[in-house]
Amino acid sequence: MDPYKFRPSSGFDTKYTTTNAGAPVWNDNEALTVGSRGPILLEDYHLIEKVAHFARERIPERVVHARGASAKGFFECTHDVTNLTCADFLRAPGVQTPVIVRFSTVIHERGSPETIRDPRGFAVKFYTREGNWDLLGNNFPVFFIRDGIKFPDVIHAFKPNPKSHVQEYWRVFDFLSHLPESMHTFFFLFDDVGVPTDYRHMEGFGVNTYTFINKEGKSNYVKFHWKPTCGVKCLLEDEAVVIGGKNHSHATQDLYESIAAGNYPEWKLYVQVMDPDTEDRYDFDPLDDTKTWPEDLLPLIPVGRLVLNRNIDNFFNENEQLAFGPGLIVPGIHYSDDKMLQCRVFAYADTQRYRLGPNYLMLPVNAPKCAHHNNHYDGLMNFMHRDEEVDYYPSRHDSLRHAEKFPIPNRVLNGKREKVILHKQNDFKQPGERYRSWAPDRQERFVRRWAEYLGQPKVSHEIRSIFINYLSQCDTSLGLKVANKLNVRPSI
Repeated sequence: MDPYKFRPSSGFDTKYTTTNAGAPVWNDNEALTVGSRGPILLEDYHLIEKVAHFARERIPERVVHARGASAKGFFECTHDVTNLTCADFLRAPGVQTPVIVRFSTVIHERGSPETIRDPRGFAVKFYTREGNWDLLGNNFPVFFIRDGIKFPDVIHAFKPNPKSHVQEYWRVFDFLSHLPESMHTFFFLFDDVGVPTDYRHMEGFGVNTYTFINKEGKSNYVKFHWKPTCGVKCLLEDEAVVIGGKNHSHATQDLYESIAAGNYPEWKLYVQVMDPDTEDRYDFDPLDDTKTWPEDLLPLIPVGRLVLNRNIDNFFNENEQLAFGPGLIVPGIHYSDDKMLQCRVFAYADTQRYRLGPNYLMLPVNAPKCAHHNNHYDGLMNFMHRDEEVDYYPSRHDSLRHAEKFPIPNRVLNGKREKVILHKQNDFKQPGERYRSWAPDRQERFVRRWAEYLGQPKVSHEIRSIFINYLSQCDTSLGLKVANKLNVRPSI
């Protein structure tokens, strides 16, 4: 099946201007008027259509990840992982799958600089033979919260003040002072990796815990890691100021020009795998997005490589209309009970329906490259030609049938309805270990950033004291250093 069969294409354009309905326009320079001076006539259909379309050529920007850049390429399986998953695109080394990737900043609007201290998005859409798989992640392996019900709150806290439209960190600290699990992500955001040099030199992490299922039905928890082959590079404050002052789109430009020059960015994909039956042996909950999995206990397993070798053809079509959603999975890859992931499965699809309409998956950039069929009919902006008489299932007049059964996680669920926090919180151990792994100069920069942000005038003494206490629980010397810079007596 040709996925582009019904797509209008500029490759079939006429040599003269037409209306959207295809009628020739003999004058696209002057409006139709009464006499040479006017007034303009409402019957100038092309004028009205042209201006009305112009007023509507922007769609609602993403609430998060509004600023982004995309590129196309392929993913190649390089290692045999069939013992872990029956995913078709990972069936054997050498198998290649087309992909499109979008990198982004999280908080600020579409025109914001790419030198802002902010998490970066790293989203990959795999066009597999069994449908599309979307792997959405960030350049940090952890997130500020562990429960999706707090996602609107954490984003609101980081967004500009609704009264002044200025981002103010007293709001961030005020909210996250109630959530000590956020400390781990701060140890990435306020670290040197908080401002990547560009997208090519940036790591990616799935953040959420997914599930691999092999053909025998064995399930394992899995975490995804993207490692750039050209290494990780970051900008320090002075460098970010200089680069951002010259070009607020430096990372987008770098990605585009590198691919155009044949310097194709590449990442290696690794996974960490955990048997759910062994999760009790660890001092963290594997479904907690504020925690990493120690690589000495759960080593990285190589899977494949991602190569971006084609620039997008049109920014609006393949970046602004590009729609990702964690709900898009393929046989062999499934969700886990990760509370953040469970919430995102609904939230991302819903936001795309709002931004792009209910038929957003018909857009060429979002449509699968394999044959697809269901009874989702009509709706706003449905542009798929269909001439079937049966739009229901089952039917004795239609040969449509169920797909071949594939394994899904089959663990027995047991519990009562309740709203509770995860039992293994342990919020300060991992950030402390990360801090102590750094060289002294890196630690000093980290301390300086904490003191700078906590020292802002509207951050209250109470909130400063809370975060110094949190920092001290991560590492005693760290709390003392930040307290000394702020001239605050730590309460340890």
